[in-house]
Amino acid sequence: MNHETIETFLHENRHFPPSPDFSRQANFSDPSIYRSAFDDPNGYWVSWAEQLDWFEKWHTVLEWNLPYAKWFVGGKLNAAHNCLDRHVAAGKGSKVAIRWEGEPGERRDLTYSELRDEVARVANGLKSLGVKKGDRVCIYMPMVPELAMAMLACARIGAAHSVVFGGFSAESLQERINDAEANVVITADGGWRRGSVVPLKRICDQALELGCPTVNKVLVLKRLNAEVNFDAERDVWWHDLVPQHSSDCPCEPMDSEDLLYILYTSGSTGKPKGIMHTTGGYMTGVFATTKMVFDLKDDDIFWCTADCGWVTGHSYVVYGPLANAATVVMYEGAPDTPDKDRFWRIIENHKVTILYTAPTAIRTFMKWGTEYPDRCDMSSLRLLGSVGEPINPEAWIWYHQVIGKGRCPIVDTWWQTETGSIMISPLPGITVTKPGSATQPLPGIKAMVVDEEGNDITPVHGALSYYSSEQTPETGEEVGGILALREPWPSITRGIWGDPERFMSTYWSKFPGLYFPGDGTKVDEDGCFWLLGRVDDIMLVAGHNISTMEVESALVDHHDVAEAAVIGKTHDVKGQAICAFVILKAEAKRSGEEMIRELKQHVAEKIGPVARPDDIILSAELPKTRSGKIMRRLLRDVAEGKALGDTTTLADPAVVQALKEKYESTEG
Repeated sequence: MNHETIETFLHENRHFPPSPDFSRQANFSDPSIYRSAFDDPNGYWVSWAEQLDWFEKWHTVLEWNLPYAKWFVGGKLNAAHNCLDRHVAAGKGSKVAIRWEGEPGERRDLTYSELRDEVARVANGLKSLGVKKGDRVCIYMPMVPELAMAMLACARIGAAHSVVFGGFSAESLQERINDAEANVVITADGGWRRGSVVPLKRICDQALELGCPTVNKVLVLKRLNAEVNFDAERDVWWHDLVPQHSSDCPCEPMDSEDLLYILYTSGSTGKPKGIMHTTGGYMTGVFATTKMVFDLKDDDIFWCTADCGWVTGHSYVVYGPLANAATVVMYEGAPDTPDKDRFWRIIENHKVTILYTAPTAIRTFMKWGTEYPDRCDMSSLRLLGSVGEPINPEAWIWYHQVIGKGRCPIVDTWWQTETGSIMISPLPGITVTKPGSATQPLPGIKAMVVDEEGNDITPVHGALSYYSSEQTPETGEEVGGILALREPWPSITRGIWGDPERFMSTYWSKFPGLYFPGDGTKVDEDGCFWLLGRVDDIMLVAGHNISTMEVESALVDHHDVAEAAVIGKTHDVKGQAICAFVILKAEAKRSGEEMIRELKQHVAEKIGPVARPDDIILSAELPKTRSGKIMRRLLRDVAEGKALGDTTTLADPAVVQALKEKYESTEG
């Protein structure tokens, strides 16, 4: 992207202030918290850190030597202690910590006392396998309680965990094991996904056969009672090892800056990046944001639908909610097994009060129609959340009306693996929300908009009136540009494992002194942030820079469209042309050329003629990773007739080939 600023076209005028009843009961209802945190961010974060248990108090709040931050320097604590032991000591041992449901329908509740004891046994078991403080343990498991136990057991004894999503291939697993130099792998004989077995142990064996020289032992959970290869010298059954150990396992005092975990995130090129998070700052960030953003109360039933193979599962299935002594729902399988009402049945059966899920899932639910949620009682819900990518305004409205019945605030959150915790989000008792906007930076977070040269163009009106800016637009003016973050926050990544040069070049070199997350954004006349997707997904069309997200939102605004993915295709005259892949709703009456013409016109009317797509491909499905993210890189390859590239993370690689064939047929 070599243009100076990002133009923005799509406008959204609907506003949803918090209801007086919700604000009255909210954990935070006084907007002065933003100003006080802005004026004294260190004091603000200290007020949260002091609510955790520390074995030793810190002597310095923050040491900032760009690009490295150290928080609560000299302090000692333990993440597992803060998620489990302190709650048991406070008399909450009988409270349910994890309420689990397997895809076949099994249910299991674990209280805080039970979870603490099981985590201690796993920790002692890992010690008996030779794991010690400072080691790395790779976890490759289904979404079962033992996954959370394994994470917390590592934290308990001071070993860093590296959780690898159970959908990754043997090659991807091997690469992550070797990069982290893990000496133990924890896996299972398999897991369930859409009624089929995911053969985790077999994939793990294949990874080890490819070469993992640091691995000494493999701890195997029997989830399915499936027949698996078993190496008696290397492999150890969970049920043989863990129960024999004592539930007495003291928590290792960890320095605030000791490594808690590594989590690999794919780069646009090259090998995955091992993002590092340390103990004190990360725990402070997820503890604070869970309580603030979700208005978490002691009697809430909290369900984040993410897998623990992703950062959302780390921060808002395990560490954040458990640090707050919440009851957390975990579900193993797919949302359409045995039927398309599975998520809504879980909410009904477990009386879920807070739901945190992804726009991709919401758009899929839209495609399936309202009959599935309408057949379930979801009156227990009081707050909804969105995570993973910008949410289209129409998907937001559907979520609000169909799932929340118009009474549940929606917190649309922006953050990354690298930020560790939520950065931009409404506070539901304070913020006037807008469909499609993550609204404003949380207290203590200083987000800004810069142009291509890194000049601060952040407007200082509305919700950002306390920001200082050298370049101030007129009051009420909307600006578009690139998102940047200034000044560190406690849960900021401490680097890329084994690759400090890549850390500097990826996040800190584009705009000196500023963290570059890679996303475009606009800020409207009220100071609300509208995330526009990756800067790489900003298209330059005949001199106009247009966000793929805005065109996707315009398409989804059409009553017959369930989901859309937009990419920029190389064009000899325009530079780039807009190409859209569209999934129609099941009840759509038309298709073919008539629908394509109508959709092109709809986008032109919604945004402007400059955004009219050159090509629209109607499809039954989109190529997605197993976590549900659309692989736009592959769509770009499809549109331009290039090689498909690496499809190892696709849920269904055949989808891409079908799209390619369909696209080529339209080219004549």
